[in-house]
Amino acid sequence: MIAGIIGATGYAGAELARLLSAHPQISGLSLSSVSYEGQKIDSVYPNFAGRISSVLVKPEETIAGSDIVFSALPHGAGEPYAKACIDKDIHFIDLSADFRFGEDEETFKAWYGIAYAHPELRKRSVYGLPELNRKKINELKSTGAVIIANPGCYPTGASLGVFPALANLIASGGTIIVDSATGISGGGREPQRSFHFPECSDSVNPYKTGAHRHGPEISRNFRFMSETAVPGTSSAPNVIFSPHLAPMNRGILSTIYIPLASGWHVHGHDTSAPRPPDKEINLMADKIRKSYSDFYKNEPFVRILPEGCFAATGRVRQSNYCDISIHLDCSGKTLIVISAIDNMMKGAAGQAVQNMNILIGCDETAGLETIPSLF
Repeated sequence: MIAGIIGATGYAGAELARLLSAHPQISGLSLSSVSYEGQKIDSVYPNFAGRISSVLVKPEETIAGSDIVFSALPHGAGEPYAKACIDKDIHFIDLSADFRFGEDEETFKAWYGIAYAHPELRKRSVYGLPELNRKKINELKSTGAVIIANPGCYPTGASLGVFPALANLIASGGTIIVDSATGISGGGREPQRSFHFPECSDSVNPYKTGAHRHGPEISRNFRFMSETAVPGTSSAPNVIFSPHLAPMNRGILSTIYIPLASGWHVHGHDTSAPRPPDKEINLMADKIRKSYSDFYKNEPFVRILPEGCFAATGRVRQSNYCDISIHLDCSGKTLIVISAIDNMMKGAAGQAVQNMNILIGCDETAGLETIPSLF
C-alpha cells in the first residue's frame, strides 16, 4: 500500500513520514510539499538520510499515486484535496481543523474565519478520536471512502482524561476546568517570535486564555461524550480551558478538575481548614481509578497509572500513549485527573496512523508499538 502525505515538510507531516516508513502495511510513500517541491525529503530533514529519500512532488501527483492520503496542511487548505480523494474513492486523513466540527459550519467559521468550500463532504467525514468514534469510523468506511477529522492535540488529552467521568462521576451542571501546557513544537515549523528560544525558554507562558480555538472542540467532545456515556442525556458540562506554552519540544500535560456528584463525595471533610488526604480519600481515589481502568480496559493506547504515579510528558515521549493519573483534592469533592500525551504522536501523527489502521483493517497498534523514550 502506498501512503501519500500532503504537507510532508511540516512537523506533523515529517512525523507521519517517519512512522509510515516503518509501518508493516506501507510499501512506499508519496510525499508532497509546495515549498520544497523537487527537493528530496532527506535534504529538508537530514535525520531521514538512508531511510527516506523521496522527491517532494505536487499534491495532485501524491493523490494520483497513493492508496490512502494524509493531509498535514494549514486550516482551510486541504478541502480541495479531500474532495479529489473522495471522488477517487481514497480515504483521506486530515490533521487540520477543517472537518472537526462536522456540519456545524457556523462554529468553524466563527473560530477559524473560513467558510466550507465543499460542505457536502461532511457526510463522508467522521471525528477521528478512536476511543470515542471507532464504531462510527467502521460503519462509515463500510459505505465507501472516508474523511477522518484527526482531533486537535489539546482536545485529545482533555477528552481522554474526562470521558469516563461523564458516565456518572460528574456533578450535574458542574464546570470542568482544563489547565494544559504544551511543547513548542505545537506551534509548527514556521518561525514565530513567541516560539523563539529567548522568548520561551525558562518560562511557562499562558496564551489565548479563554480564546483558544481548541476550546470549542473540547466543549463539543464533552457534549458528544456525555451523550455516548449516558444515552438520552441532553446536558453537557461547562468547560474552562486555559492553554500554556512550556519550555519543552514535545508533549501536552493537562490537569483537569471535575466536580464530583454527591454520591462520590468523601464525607466528613467539611472542616474549616484542609486536612491531609486520609484513608477515606485514598479509598475513593482507588474506586475512581478502577472505574477508569475498567472503562479503558480494551484501549491499547490509554494507560491508567497506579496510585502514587503521576502522568508526565516525559513518560509518553515519541509514543502514542495517553497516560492518566487519578487524584482527589483534600475536601473529597473534586476529582483531579492528569493526562499526558506526546502532541506530535497521540496529538497528531500517531493518532492519524491509528485511524489509518482502523480504516485498512489491520491491528490498531501496527507501526505504533514504540516504548516511550524517557530521556
